Amino acid sequence: MPKAGSDKDGRQYEHVKESEKDEGRSEKRAEEIAARTVNKQRKKEGRTKE
Repeated sequence: MPKAGSDKDGRQYEHVKESEKDEGRSEKRAEEIAARTVNKQRKKEGRTKE
């Protein structure tokens, strides 16, 4: 999880990562998908630097 994330971002990251692993993705791929998902949500909410 990126260090700049909030507690909510951390929970979302872990949830997405576990969901992806349950779908059969590798640990590394699940982490990548989770990080991208959290970053996409942060951007949508305007919480990222442009």
